[in-house]
Amino acid sequence: MADGPSPVVARASAVLRAIASREPDGITTTEAGRDAGVPRATAHRLLESLAREGLVDRDRRSGRWSLGPELYLLGVAAARRYDVTEVARPVVEQLARETGESAFFSARRGDETVCLLAVDGSFPLRSHVLHEGIRFPLGVASAGMVMLAHLPDREIEEYMARASLGRYGHDPGQVRDAIAETRSSGYALNPGLIVEGSWGMGAAVFDRDERPAWALSLTGVEARFGPDRRPALGTALLEAAHVLSRTIGASTR
Repeated sequence: MADGPSPVVARASAVLRAIASREPDGITTTEAGRDAGVPRATAHRLLESLAREGLVDRDRRSGRWSLGPELYLLGVAAARRYDVTEVARPVVEQLARETGESAFFSARRGDETVCLLAVDGSFPLRSHVLHEGIRFPLGVASAGMVMLAHLPDREIEEYMARASLGRYGHDPGQVRDAIAETRSSGYALNPGLIVEGSWGMGAAVFDRDERPAWALSLTGVEARFGPDRRPALGTALLEAAHVLSRTIGASTR
């Protein structure tokens, strides 16, 4: 039987993800430990070790930690294989032009989504919840909800058993209701659950195995996502997601 994951590697990875979720502002040692689920002393040791390898960097004045230069170099190398952002960019830009809302492209990474691309729409009032690099657990923002809803029931239940969505004000019943609604309409709706008045909608983008690996989403102020406009926004998202699924599939063969 194969050995399980190294606890040190798992904790270091959790700390790096915690830092990434706070970019570009950085994170304190205490915050890194809390967000990663490790004691502060453990977080401090891990951060010091990661800093020696160039994987994190610390501002001398504020004491806040940020992702380091070595991660950038590693990311450049990995992008040749994994980055589909440039494939998605024309689709995201077109969504922003057609709807006037801010449009986003997010990827699934384990139990989280990470925003890879953001394009502002023409409407002057915007929601500022999402930005490139921000992470949310599956089932929280519209991108994570639509990806979660398109997973098999068994995987959804396994995720719900281990997820801690309470910090975002999401209870299990609420999430399951949203999954059912998303499956019915094909797109997800986030009615201001993260920040009051900031609404979002998302559609899943599938890989070659027909798994929900990415998502397109739109965000804006509540008045722009009323019941009279939602069907048109949902249709635009679903059509764009279908095009992008086919494009990504062709580009990664």
